[in-house]
Amino acid sequence: MHRRGAADVRPPYMFNLIKIKNMKETVALIDGDSLIYYEMGKPTLEEALLSIDSRINQMFEMTKASKYAGFLTSGRCFRYDVAKSRPYKGNRKYNDKPIIFPAIKEYLRQKWGFISVPELEADDLVSVFHDPLRTVICSPDKDVLYQNKGIHYNYGKAETIVVDENQALTFLWKQMLMGDSTDGIIGIPKIGTKTADKWLEPLIPNEMPTFVLNKYIEFFGQSAGITKFAETFKLVYMLKTNDDVLRETGLVLDELKIYEVESHSDEEWV
Repeated sequence: MHRRGAADVRPPYMFNLIKIKNMKETVALIDGDSLIYYEMGKPTLEEALLSIDSRINQMFEMTKASKYAGFLTSGRCFRYDVAKSRPYKGNRKYNDKPIIFPAIKEYLRQKWGFISVPELEADDLVSVFHDPLRTVICSPDKDVLYQNKGIHYNYGKAETIVVDENQALTFLWKQMLMGDSTDGIIGIPKIGTKTADKWLEPLIPNEMPTFVLNKYIEFFGQSAGITKFAETFKLVYMLKTNDDVLRETGLVLDELKIYEVESHSDEEWV
């Protein structure tokens, strides 16, 4: 990576694992942030690391992956500077992490080769490197699962799903209407799931951006509505291309290092 000049909805059907088996080569793209949060409450570091290994190997088994890459969030992402209406993830507590938290993170880096990139969240990295014809996203996070088309494995619920392009776009614009209380993103106040579904159901994806922008203008007024629309979009949209990354951060990503499943998973951590 180098820097250049400044610049809970679920799909209606489950995906059959037979399709994954038919892929010539399956690469698992693992969102590692939730792995840490799932295991950091274990009584001992040893138990946490054993559970990490078990979860990762289960992903390989369920996705039939022959290769993988893993991602972590490190430090503040670009969205903290984008958020003006309310602090991004301002309702989360970061000072009460257990003492084993940094050790688990380092274990994922050293043993499994997980990477992080300044200013980007693990969600963004998984989305940018996702190729629906070759990769399977492994994450329990609704944003990365349902904003990306293709095959995904929710390792929190141990279920495999598929999201088509229309579903991914509809989920994005539904987020734009509703916001995301988990991350402190407001959206349009008092718009919930039922209203958002009712508004978007008759529309095709190409009609949704203009429709949602008009709803922001109706509620906030023209100037504030356009401003808040742009802010919310930058907060909820998962970056998906190198151009997205360059536009939001000024970064140019290095080529992704992909690991072989069997040769890497047997290594000792020293």
